Amino acid sequence: MSALPATPDTARPLVLGSTSRYRRELLSRLRLAFDVAAPDVDETPQPGEAPRALALRLALAKARDVAARHPGAIVIGSDQVADLAGRPLGKPGTHERALAQLRAMSGQTVVFQTALSVVCVASGFEQTDLAAVEVRFRTLNEGEIERYLRAEQPYDCAGSAKSEGLGIALLEAIHSDDPTALVGLPLIRTARMLRAAGCVLP
Repeated sequence: MSALPATPDTARPLVLGSTSRYRRELLSRLRLAFDVAAPDVDETPQPGEAPRALALRLALAKARDVAARHPGAIVIGSDQVADLAGRPLGKPGTHERALAQLRAMSGQTVVFQTALSVVCVASGFEQTDLAAVEVRFRTLNEGEIERYLRAEQPYDCAGSAKSEGLGIALLEAIHSDDPTALVGLPLIRTARMLRAAGCVLP
């Protein structure tokens, strides 16, 4: 983690560098005005890249990409990778891939690695952090998995399970010091980093 000190600056615009509706909804909880911009980043894992390293690299790359186009703004970038025994699980995209992911996670503990970066080119501010959420899945049968996928269609979620929705019924336990990280944006860390970048928050 690296950062330069910042003084409160309410004039700087805030930009969420993400197309995720989940992150947009979460950031709205902080009651700050913000714009949204799509980052142009190749999300392909590098050979042998660990899930934690992948999430950190992509969060920073997304924030830097958007910040380069909005140099006067404070930019938030984030990325989440589900970590199953060191194997990264991203967004499934299809029913078949989601089915395979949930079969693999049945009865297992999965760590959802949610990385966050805040960058402001104008002030020279850059900070990155990661919230790891440990999730224990119940032992799931084929019928439960199929019913869940048909009902919720979580194909745009890393690990195929939406804990804020019906996916909570697939779980036995969640352990985290920043619980919104599981949905896609760790708000405790986000608020802390935005204050450091100069945003005024309660």
